[in-house]
Amino acid sequence: MKRTKLISLVLTFSLAVTTIMTGCSSSESYKESKSTATTYEYPAEIYRSNDATYSTSYEEEDGAVYDGFYYDTASNGMSVQGGQVGTTPAQPGYNTEEYLDVKESGFKKTTVSPLSTFAADVDTGSLTNIRRLLSEGAGFSSIPSGAVRTEEMINYFDYTAGTAERGKKFSVRKELHTCPWNEENDLLMLTVTANEEESRYIGSNFVFLVDTSGSMYGSDRLDLAVKGFKMLTDSLTENDRVSLVTYSGSFETLLDGISGDQHSRIRRALDSLDASGCTNGSAGINEAYRCAEENFIKGGNNRVIVASDGDMNMGITSTSGLTDLIREKKETGVFLTVLGFGAGNYSDANMESIADAGNGNYYYIDCEQEAKRVLVDKLKSTTVTVAKDVKFQLEFNPAVVAEYRQIGYENRTMAAEDFSDDKKDGGEVGAGSQVTVCYEISYNKNSDDSGSGLKYQENKLKEAADRDEMLTLAIRYKEPASETSVLEDHVVLAERDDAITPDYAWAAGIIELSMNIRGSEYIGTSSYKTALMLMSAGAESRDEARASFRDLVRNASDY
Repeated sequence: MKRTKLISLVLTFSLAVTTIMTGCSSSESYKESKSTATTYEYPAEIYRSNDATYSTSYEEEDGAVYDGFYYDTASNGMSVQGGQVGTTPAQPGYNTEEYLDVKESGFKKTTVSPLSTFAADVDTGSLTNIRRLLSEGAGFSSIPSGAVRTEEMINYFDYTAGTAERGKKFSVRKELHTCPWNEENDLLMLTVTANEEESRYIGSNFVFLVDTSGSMYGSDRLDLAVKGFKMLTDSLTENDRVSLVTYSGSFETLLDGISGDQHSRIRRALDSLDASGCTNGSAGINEAYRCAEENFIKGGNNRVIVASDGDMNMGITSTSGLTDLIREKKETGVFLTVLGFGAGNYSDANMESIADAGNGNYYYIDCEQEAKRVLVDKLKSTTVTVAKDVKFQLEFNPAVVAEYRQIGYENRTMAAEDFSDDKKDGGEVGAGSQVTVCYEISYNKNSDDSGSGLKYQENKLKEAADRDEMLTLAIRYKEPASETSVLEDHVVLAERDDAITPDYAWAAGIIELSMNIRGSEYIGTSSYKTALMLMSAGAESRDEARASFRDLVRNASDY
């Protein structure tokens, strides 16, 4: 095909050599990225963003568009330089964020599948990420369905705890009412709280693992991470130890197990951080766990805290490879907290996956207030682990429940036999932390229905199938220093509660919001309007976090 213009792309010799030798340029930061190595025979339009510098030139002939470009990737660690006709890199405004596909759970027949088994989860990254998207002006229709993890949206907020029972690690609070979006069913809400114990804080061994690659340049990325770590630093004492490991093209250890009360020294090290180069996350992870192991505090809180945008392009880069590495490292007894930052190239998929693999918690940090909430207000309680490998198994009573649908937790479900297998990982729970889970319930309307309808076998209910009991919640967990699990049971009754509490209304509103964003097949009569009504009923009497998120939903562009 005839070209009416010749596009000439000239790369400097030094840049080409750098690419061949290293695969990236760790000496060039985003602040210094240039597009001078590109020469065109006619003027080109230049785009500039935090991710790269682009020069594109084009014209149409017979309806075809020809593009020439120079993609300056030295600043974010990739080794592709040059240009070609007919291909253009993602330009500023193009979104390359990565999310795992989440398939919504459906209804299960109680006579066939009476057990609902899953790992306890207290992550909250989905809510703050969606909050960021809405704050940036995104409409609901533009939010990726994979970004919506209903259990994380619910668990971001605090709920009233149940009454603690003597000798039990957990308390359970139940609320049951007609399902707001399907009046034929009920909606069950269970809030499981790790009971506060007598303080046994010995000290924390924190390793700050900071992604300082070029993609972390910016006020919402490295700058925000540094501010958050400084807030945490100010709360540390001589009982604590701090290491600081950074990674870009390679890793660097700036602090190795110094006393937590050396605030000025830790702050100076944090102030020295700058973003440039590629992203070799696996190298940083290996070094961070080495520091954690060598400075291990027996009986203390030993934890690696990762701050990254999840975009990794050197060393181990696949999600499966990273999770395998983290699973190996968690056997050291070191826990993991994952903090996500940034937008545009953010890999929620990587951040969530490595947190799950490492007995960890996952948070997305979208502002200074959230950094303070996670690293100051929540960290001491959530990281003083009172139980690890926590698993829940609900056995529904077929005399009462015909079908049930678990809402959320799609990537936390486990096989029923894994519940009693101590080799299978569960979640991690800190003192005072909560796990809230909801189920949509369809009742057994035929009181004599005790069979499965099969030709060759028959299921008969045991005498224990008391019609006052809806289910039994079994919780299996390990003490922090043990590898043998303990079992704890809680019976949940089938009676509806008298009045809808603000907690219940709020959780139901969050569920309706998530179903509408995802286009759930179980959406029923719900809409953004009814979700907002429920959220409003649950917001005013609780805390500012609820009210501010409710207002954000109300002001969404396509509401």
